[in-house]
Amino acid sequence: MRAKRITTIGWACGIILLSGGLLTASETGSPQGLEVRRNATVKAVDKALPSVVNIATENLVSQRDQFEEMLREFWDPFYQRRSPGTRYNLGSGVIIEQSGYILTNDHVVRRANRIWVKLVENGREYQAEVVARDAASDLAILKIGDSGDESFDAIEIAHAEDLILGETVLALGNPFGLGGSVSQGILSSKNRRPPQKKQGALDVDDWLQTDAAINPGNSGGPLINLNGELIGLNVAIFEQAEGIGFAVPTRRINESLSKIFTPETVANAWWGARVAAGYAPLEVLSVESGSPAAKAGLKEGDQIAAVAGKEFSHYISFVRKLTASEKKQPVDVTIERSGQRRTIEVTLEAEGSFFNAALIQERTGASLQPFTDELAREFGFRSGGGLLVAGVDEGTPAGKAGLEAGMIIEGIDGQRVDGITEAAKLIYKKRGANVVLDLLVQRRSDFRKVYTRERVKMPVQ
Repeated sequence: MRAKRITTIGWACGIILLSGGLLTASETGSPQGLEVRRNATVKAVDKALPSVVNIATENLVSQRDQFEEMLREFWDPFYQRRSPGTRYNLGSGVIIEQSGYILTNDHVVRRANRIWVKLVENGREYQAEVVARDAASDLAILKIGDSGDESFDAIEIAHAEDLILGETVLALGNPFGLGGSVSQGILSSKNRRPPQKKQGALDVDDWLQTDAAINPGNSGGPLINLNGELIGLNVAIFEQAEGIGFAVPTRRINESLSKIFTPETVANAWWGARVAAGYAPLEVLSVESGSPAAKAGLKEGDQIAAVAGKEFSHYISFVRKLTASEKKQPVDVTIERSGQRRTIEVTLEAEGSFFNAALIQERTGASLQPFTDELAREFGFRSGGGLLVAGVDEGTPAGKAGLEAGMIIEGIDGQRVDGITEAAKLIYKKRGANVVLDLLVQRRSDFRKVYTRERVKMPVQ
């Protein structure tokens, strides 16, 4: 009887509460009832989730770095039994521009030979290419929709300093391609600094910390505020972090974009100015001497407000508009300088038309060519990489530095180089100074060939 009486009382209490002003079953189905449930969280998810994607990769290549352990922890036992041609759903990403540019973690795509992107909204799949990467910040930019006819839902990016400690945040993702995933928490810290041993090779000083659950499948997805704006990119690389998640902040994302998302990387178009990423107007941080931007009269400190007579909202749109016209065609760029607006005319050039083997030979006296796989086999290597010294002019900086035909340049000033354009850009910046070359040199020892790694300084004229 006692148990039965308690059950009856509980049922009665339930009826009284529902009839006392809370929603009844019939009311929740009404437009008015649904509106009550559509709170700020639901509206933020509705706004941002269509921009979230799943990223699947094929043909993983094992690398020994700080992300290897994470992959083994969450993907064993099949991680060790992987076979070529198999897809691995490794993470999420977020569309940051309507033409199909996607932001994700570098570690999500670093091991991939092929990359597929699956949209949350309609489940459509696209093969993607890596446009640019910044391993130090664990950021990468992918591109889908090369036809140019499609428009994708892009997330809005919050202003870098628009963060409120303790505000509600949402971690979005599309893990394993199963559909959208949402977890809720608060912004626990705006400038968390993990121990150096856990930070590994990453160069992120201040992380966003949240108690919103960030699982491996959500890595690369957006951390958003209740306006549905991107405030950070989820990262899942820390051990023993139950109840603690970290995200790369928008401030660092913008810094990385200004370096890796440029006309040079996106369209192979020489622009020659570094611009601070963010919302318009955009500040010009530096201008390369002799570049198209310098020839047009652009100066450090200028504020860029419009391109081709049209204003833009974010840095991503600026780069897209700047590279929309064909190379060698002038583009009007509206700038603000000393409180006044003026328009300059910039003509972008193909990088390869200036940064080429001829420039390297002119500045150093060395004739270089890519050390391809075919050439490598002729030299007895399994694969190529770097640049082959094909010849050296006497009395030139290269000759005085001891360069000889047959040597292989693996790096310049500590940066790995595999292409002529990349090498020419590094050499161009060092005019009148020295560059440090990392060389692979063939020597003879006991009637056999041996290769040694050497480092030499070479002046650039």
